[in-house]
Amino acid sequence: MSALDPLAPRRACVIGAGFGGLALAIRLQSAGIQTTIVEARDKPGGRGYHWEKDGFTFDAGPTVITDPPCLQELWALSGHDISEDVELMPVMPFYRLNWPDGTNFDYSNDEAGLAREIARVAPGDLAGYEEFLRYSAGVCEEGYVKLGHVPFLDFASMIKAAPALAKYQAWRSVYSMVSSFIKSEKLREALSFHTLLVGGNPMTTSAIYALIHTLEKNGGVWWAKGGTNQLIAGMVRQFERIGGTVRMHDPVVHIHTVGNRATEIETQSGWKERFDAVASNADIMHTYRELLSGNPRGAQAARSLARKRFSPSLFVVHFGLEGTWPGIPHHMILFGPRYKGLLDDIYEHGVLPQDFSIYLHHPTVTDPGMAPAGKSTFYALIPVANQGKLPIDWETVGPMLEKRILDEVGRRLIPDIHDRIVTKFHYSPRDFGLDLNAYLGSAFSLEPILTQSAWFRGHNRDDKIGNLYLVGAGTHPGAGIPGVVGSAKATAKLMLEDLQ
Repeated sequence: MSALDPLAPRRACVIGAGFGGLALAIRLQSAGIQTTIVEARDKPGGRGYHWEKDGFTFDAGPTVITDPPCLQELWALSGHDISEDVELMPVMPFYRLNWPDGTNFDYSNDEAGLAREIARVAPGDLAGYEEFLRYSAGVCEEGYVKLGHVPFLDFASMIKAAPALAKYQAWRSVYSMVSSFIKSEKLREALSFHTLLVGGNPMTTSAIYALIHTLEKNGGVWWAKGGTNQLIAGMVRQFERIGGTVRMHDPVVHIHTVGNRATEIETQSGWKERFDAVASNADIMHTYRELLSGNPRGAQAARSLARKRFSPSLFVVHFGLEGTWPGIPHHMILFGPRYKGLLDDIYEHGVLPQDFSIYLHHPTVTDPGMAPAGKSTFYALIPVANQGKLPIDWETVGPMLEKRILDEVGRRLIPDIHDRIVTKFHYSPRDFGLDLNAYLGSAFSLEPILTQSAWFRGHNRDDKIGNLYLVGAGTHPGAGIPGVVGSAKATAKLMLEDLQ
């Protein structure tokens, strides 16, 4: 029965306007549930936030869009088309991988082109790559197509999925699995680095994540014209078009409960509203420890989460340059001199390494409107340990690390980089904590290892509070745009069954 009136339409609140929260809200509103999103910040997006500075547009978060059908579905639910709001542009190559010895490898789904690249860099691995491709396709079908949007609410659901996961040796790491097919170290790195884009260490993340290769191969890699922020803006437009309500710049401070039911939302401004169901796209630890502090379940879940492994953070340098760079593709990975050693430093030892691998994002090569005429927008990102492992003063260390990263980009690609900088700023683990309430400043929530996957991750519906739901990176299936959009599909299914 509705908290307000048994005949009134069911009402739901989604806390947080990140990708997961928006995707969930669109699904609920499309199904006739009167849905309100409450967002803490001045702009929607969560990790897909953006800044406009000196005429440049800088996207904060995810820049690699894969599996467009998972997004198109959000519009199709109400008979609309994503193209009404978002222009998706293909990115080619997907990535250019570059090593310190000067080797480049252009990675894409152009089969003839990719075969040429493998023949050039790792000629002995062409047959092994074909075998890896078959493995990746199988694991994508089992792990993503069949299970990527299915809620794991009990251990029995995990047992049911176990035979398929065992068949694909899910207990092995992505790197170990790739290495069973591939002999060249460079190609091993090229086929295993993807897990870093969802917070996972290629050396420990389940081999299931090899499915990313097939996801990209089948669906391509895309860019939203105007930036990932325009995909967020399009999702907000679609949500409001079908009758949804967005409340901005007013952080939720409390989820009120009576017994084992969430009853009311309270925000910083003092606004209070009753709802039939509440879903949180906020950081999972923040949801339990702060927002549910008035219910014993909050402290209990927070204690349990504190024992888990959280993914690393990121340090990102955003910069605008004079000039255009047609020779630098949209996405580059500048590998450092070490692979496993660097990953150990970030994931295990919690030190700030002397060397680094850089993900360089250069959107103006695809979309010149991201910068003023004759100028270019970039960001250079490195994974760093979260603040639990690396408790350093980013106020002091940030500017020094920023210079080191820009020096390295300069050394490898843009010799006069410092002379060309028009504007720059950096974003550190401290900022993830302050802006996003991210526990330990983690950029991807729980680390995606096998013992923190599916049922072992945050559940899409809370075990004790029956009308409280979770969506986003801390829940199944995990981080990344397809991951959190998949979590929204799983959560929406539960909510609609419960509410209707």
